Amino acid sequence: MDRREFLSVSAAATGAVFLNGPALCAEEAMRVNKSKPVIPRWRGFNLTELAGGKKGRRFIESDFAWMAEWGFDFARLPMSYWTWADRSNWMEIDEAAIDAVDEAIKWGREYGIHVNLNFHRIPGYCVNGRELEPHLLFDSPRDSMERALEAAVYHWRYFARRYRDIPSASLSFDLFNEPPWMKTHDRYIEIARALVGAIREESPDRLIVADGADIGQTPVMGLVDLGLVQSTRGYLPKMVSHYTASWVPENEFESFEEPVWPMIDAKGTQWNRERLKRELIDPWKPLMEAGIPVHVGEWGCFTKTPHAVMLAWMEDLLSLWKEVGWGYAMWNLRGDFGVVDSNRQDVKYEAFHGHKLDRELLELMLAY
Repeated sequence: MDRREFLSVSAAATGAVFLNGPALCAEEAMRVNKSKPVIPRWRGFNLTELAGGKKGRRFIESDFAWMAEWGFDFARLPMSYWTWADRSNWMEIDEAAIDAVDEAIKWGREYGIHVNLNFHRIPGYCVNGRELEPHLLFDSPRDSMERALEAAVYHWRYFARRYRDIPSASLSFDLFNEPPWMKTHDRYIEIARALVGAIREESPDRLIVADGADIGQTPVMGLVDLGLVQSTRGYLPKMVSHYTASWVPENEFESFEEPVWPMIDAKGTQWNRERLKRELIDPWKPLMEAGIPVHVGEWGCFTKTPHAVMLAWMEDLLSLWKEVGWGYAMWNLRGDFGVVDSNRQDVKYEAFHGHKLDRELLELMLAY
């Protein structure tokens, strides 16, 4: 199926009500959607093939088939722009490299999986290795930040134009992954408004997600008027979710002891279900009261945490999210955080299409 046929089929194959309006100038587009979006309680996984920016990588159809078989309906695709462009020339996009994204969207529609495109690395910023960018979106001289924002806008405008005929029932955009820690939200709001304006100029009714500030952990009330979904995280406490993970700064761990659940951290504070509610749910209540949907864009537990501890912690998280109506996307489906091929030493895996399935974890997720 070529791209023209793909877009034609995708435009016709929806029963959802997402009306297409006329093209808007950027200034109008920033203001057009002050209504509050309503989304299903989407549940699923992050599919990470393009997150690292290696050229030539593609998504895998069986991931979509498995999600559908299990009863999930959401795939977040964290992608690095290095997959289709080069940091030495931000304004040149290799269209052939984006065929892999076309393919994933097609599979999403075939298997009934909503696809959420996320820029894990956007021109000027990535939560990992942001210093590798030639100009930075945050905390740089104004001229440098504007160059990065111009490129970021260019890339999202391209994606919005490419997929303008795909309905929001099937496809949403997540602006970029995990903005940095910040004293105020002013710069993030400025960036988000520019990106949203560019997207809506090309695709006025596109459903758009914005990650919370402070690595996805803090709601941003300054974006309420844009009618976005906001995305949170489910990684606290790090002493459980990322036990022994070498890429996490040491000051982010509450304790270095082998995890149990509930658990007392190095300061003598107990972490339990009630603490999770205070840390991960309560700060988002003002946003929810304003009518803004919240979705957990990432969560999971690294392979070194004891399996029984992981399951107990996850059950508390999942039950809390179900109570407030939040969906979620686990990081990842296959790999050290996932339900398949997670490399745990204390799990009796089930043989599954040539892979190893953590059936107990899968059943826990399906229960919530």
